[in-house]
Amino acid sequence: MVRTGRVAAGIVALAGVLYAIAGRGLVNYDTLYSLVWGREITEGRTPQLDAPIAPTPHPLATLLGIILAPLSRASSNAVHGMATLDVTIVLAFLALGVLGWVVYELGRTWFDPWVGVLAAAIILTRRPVLDFGARAYVDIPYVALVLGALLVASRRPRSGVPVLGLLAVAGLIRPEAWLFSLAYLAFLVFSGERDLRRLAGLCALAASGPLLWVLSDWLIAGSPLHSLTGTRDTAQELGRVTGLQHVPTTVPRRLGEILREPVLLGAAGGLVFAWLWLRERALPAVAAGALALVAFCILAAAGLPILGRYLLLPAAIGAVLCGAGVFGWRSLPRGDRRRQPWAWFGLLTLVLLVAFIPSQVNRIGNLRDALHIQDTIQQDLRALVHDPPAALNRACPVTAAPNHRPVPLLALWLDVPASSVVSLQDAGAPAVGQYARPATARVARDYVLDPRDRRAAIPPPPPGFQLAAQNRSWQVWKRCP
Repeated sequence: MVRTGRVAAGIVALAGVLYAIAGRGLVNYDTLYSLVWGREITEGRTPQLDAPIAPTPHPLATLLGIILAPLSRASSNAVHGMATLDVTIVLAFLALGVLGWVVYELGRTWFDPWVGVLAAAIILTRRPVLDFGARAYVDIPYVALVLGALLVASRRPRSGVPVLGLLAVAGLIRPEAWLFSLAYLAFLVFSGERDLRRLAGLCALAASGPLLWVLSDWLIAGSPLHSLTGTRDTAQELGRVTGLQHVPTTVPRRLGEILREPVLLGAAGGLVFAWLWLRERALPAVAAGALALVAFCILAAAGLPILGRYLLLPAAIGAVLCGAGVFGWRSLPRGDRRRQPWAWFGLLTLVLLVAFIPSQVNRIGNLRDALHIQDTIQQDLRALVHDPPAALNRACPVTAAPNHRPVPLLALWLDVPASSVVSLQDAGAPAVGQYARPATARVARDYVLDPRDRRAAIPPPPPGFQLAAQNRSWQVWKRCP
């Protein structure tokens, strides 16, 4: 219990440090929709999963929206959902803290405590990782859960339920976890597990992830394959890179964007040295990394988008291997002649890592600036969501946004169904309603528009709408009955 308390305190402290480094947190588009859908379910409404550019409904994220739904109305002012966003951001940074702890423990278990320290420091200081964490993407808790299962399996290879339980929860966030569950079941069988009753229970636990996902899609969307078909359709609409043929050229570049060159060098060296001289220790990392890439290829072959955040799991394993490249030689016996060449390689990698620190600091500084700008714009939008009829409120039957980006946030803040907020780029201009429009081109570029979107123009106010309120970032145009 004492150690558990210390670990929990350390994770909380680490989360606080990461928040201080990022400067603030935001909730991304996909997670915002999960919060809106969860609230709508608690109100007895069927979520509108077929809205334009709607994200994939992850069952665990939707469950989070259901749990946090009471907070949507807990605020004493008219802006609903603020407490929900605050709690989501806190959970997001705690997930980052858990990720750092699990990566450290894996490095320590497989090789040496110094390997764990360096690996955790690497993964938590990569801009994409910190960015996805600060924006509350579900990919961070997914990676932490899978790595947690890998940690349990590394310490107790035949533990069974704890490993598959963690993977089952991860499988409600991302389907790649299902392949890990299948691989672990195969490992148990080939390692001599012959208790048929236990195997049946473990198979049922492993199957719970995909079955619950299919059931969730069936109940909410009316189609058991909605997540697959919907994600594929959205990828085509947004022009995402898809297809197995793009994996060989895309994966190395995306991994490089996450880890950067010195870490890739250290990971390659760590992989080679550990495979040659510490193969038994390196085998779990190699197997997990290979399995993660196979799962990525399966999704790419299924027509799903090839996104950098889908590679966070192999990137985390790469960080551990880089730690092994620098400090793995310490796991060899003293006096072993193989320690010296490995140590020299580790020193070279460490020098390069230190040399790249200014670049990493600059990248994190750019992230802080981006989060600050977007948070300021979002707070300006919040300032226009209140009771007086001159600003955004629930009195108007329809709320319009320039495109799909602000739709879930406005639905959450106004406490209205997502179907009551329309994107002017995707629907015709309403005859009556209210329209939140960026006040400047810079606001549109920094907050609303995505460089990958095919339509970059901000629609003008609908005919008959009059300017009712504005601030430095937003205008509110209205024509309410």
